[in-house]
Amino acid sequence: MRKVTYKGGPMTEAMYYVLLALLQPNHGYQLMQAIADVSRGRLQMGPGTLYGVLSRMQKDGLISLAEEDGRRKTYQITAAGEQALRAEYNRLQSLLRDGSLLEGSDGNE
Repeated sequence: MRKVTYKGGPMTEAMYYVLLALLQPNHGYQLMQAIADVSRGRLQMGPGTLYGVLSRMQKDGLISLAEEDGRRKTYQITAAGEQALRAEYNRLQSLLRDGSLLEGSDGNE
């Protein structure tokens, strides 16, 4: 069993969307498409960024290899990864709630 080294804290946008996209196991190209879909086209992740993030997240125990078929590697989220994703989602929800102070403000106060 791989030791989990992720210390928590705010995730990068790339990490967050990779974990969201890995709620269903995916390989590289599928994963780039899934990230674009999950972000509604807002985030287009290239292979260099993707594979750097995947490597780091695998070392941190947030994702694991589900299957390796030649050069194609299929990744999946781990239980620790899902827990970290939910914690980040809750953190982001808190930020939005706190930001509700801006509602009704014209920005000139």
